[in-house]
Amino acid sequence: MDRVDLVGAAEIRVMLGNVSRQRVSVVTNSKSFPDPYQELTMGKVWRRTDVEKWIKEHRPELATD
Repeated sequence: MDRVDLVGAAEIRVMLGNVSRQRVSVVTNSKSFPDPYQELTMGKVWRRTDVEKWIKEHRPELATD
């Protein structure tokens, strides 16, 4: 089974430059943001690669590579 690197709202918050939890909610619910990989009891999770791609396209100043 292949490993999928997943991130939740807390990780996305850091990836976006330590924005507020409210801002993460706004961003992750926007139409342009990737769909979650899965919705668990604890919340939604996304593939890290999908989030990194979105950051490169929509927030290039925050891209890490």
